[in-house]
Amino acid sequence: MTDVSLTINDGELFGLIGPDGAGKTSLFRILTTLLIADKGTASVNGFDVVKDYRNIRRTVGYMPGRFSLYQDLTVKENLDFFATLFNTTLAENYHLIKDIYIQIEKFKDRRAGQLSGGMKQKLALCCALIHKPTTLFLDEPTTGVDPVSRKEFWEMLKRLKAQGITIMVATPYMDEANLCDRIALMQNGHILSVDTPANITAAYTDTIYAVKANNMYALLNCLKEYPDNTGCYAFGEYAHLSLTVADHHTENNIREFMKNKHIEIAEIKEIKPTIEDAFIKLMVTHNT
Repeated sequence: MTDVSLTINDGELFGLIGPDGAGKTSLFRILTTLLIADKGTASVNGFDVVKDYRNIRRTVGYMPGRFSLYQDLTVKENLDFFATLFNTTLAENYHLIKDIYIQIEKFKDRRAGQLSGGMKQKLALCCALIHKPTTLFLDEPTTGVDPVSRKEFWEMLKRLKAQGITIMVATPYMDEANLCDRIALMQNGHILSVDTPANITAAYTDTIYAVKANNMYALLNCLKEYPDNTGCYAFGEYAHLSLTVADHHTENNIREFMKNKHIEIAEIKEIKPTIEDAFIKLMVTHNT
């Protein structure tokens, strides 16, 4: 990571958005005192991550990206163990995890290693909350779980935020960015932008067209030759083409341009930019 600068507000649901290798996990490990940075300073809840690491460990909850609970212990045994580490009990802080725990309580005597991905996720979150942390770090918590579990998880985070807990989530999923109060877009150890999701997409001033054809490879190669384009990339079944100059004739102009390249366009439409579009543009700008 290089010259990363971030300030997270109390009670905020903050998203650290970026692909694998962007530096999200390294940053989380520094903030949770598991890794010492080569340079710079950082603090959590007013405590320095080096000098006051004991205080930070008492006041934060950390859910690593890889399931790291004891797989040979049952659900309840894992919870009791982590509660004991912080001199508390499951009963004492049950109100913090109640909404989550009731979803896995019927599996309380099942070994953690035998749980589904979604159930493991809920158990890990319960263990991260059992000591009543003021700040919660969640490293790619929804990776590898089904869409229903992902939705349920974010609903749980909203309820935790309502209790005044500051939450920092790292995720590679751009669609989850819109569920955060503010986000930081991160790539190759650099922070590309920090703002609300709405402000980041509003700052995207180019016009974007979604274009579909039978031959995506040929379509992309030809669209890259279209005048005044600032980017062209695959986006699901469409190619996204961003232009600095566009008017009501543009769609017809693109069709005619591609027809001259012997490519028949099946569909073309102007669309609003997404977080992913903004991220790609920021990434290209940063690398040039």
